[in-house]
Amino acid sequence: QVQLVESGGDSVQAGGSLRLSCAAWGATSMKYTMGWFRQTPGKEREGVAAIYTVGGKTNYAESVKGRFTISRDNAKNTVYLQMNSLKPEDTAMYYCAATQYGGGWYEALRFLYEASRFRYWGQGTQVTVSS
Repeated sequence: QVQLVESGGDSVQAGGSLRLSCAAWGATSMKYTMGWFRQTPGKEREGVAAIYTVGGKTNYAESVKGRFTISRDNAKNTVYLQMNSLKPEDTAMYYCAATQYGGGWYEALRFLYEASRFRYWGQGTQVTVSS
């Protein structure tokens, strides 16, 4: 059983930056797709960024490309989401997700578009961006 613990959510002004962290406990394999999703009340969960832990390739939603960066530290079993140039529309609860996957990186990163492919989820951390 993998447990994910997010941290780093906060309230910031538009144009500011935040870094979210997701610590994974109990991971027994090095081959994971890990992702960040976000959700606002009344809306579906939206994939923001994904990373495949083997090789570190990444995928991003169009709305955050050029502003957000996902990275990982395999030694610490931690994934980060650096968020720059934040906008009010980035306000949401942000969730970390993970799932084991031994296939190719291209397929692994497509999980960004299918939240149901992720087996493990964190409790979420709130990001609020004011104008």
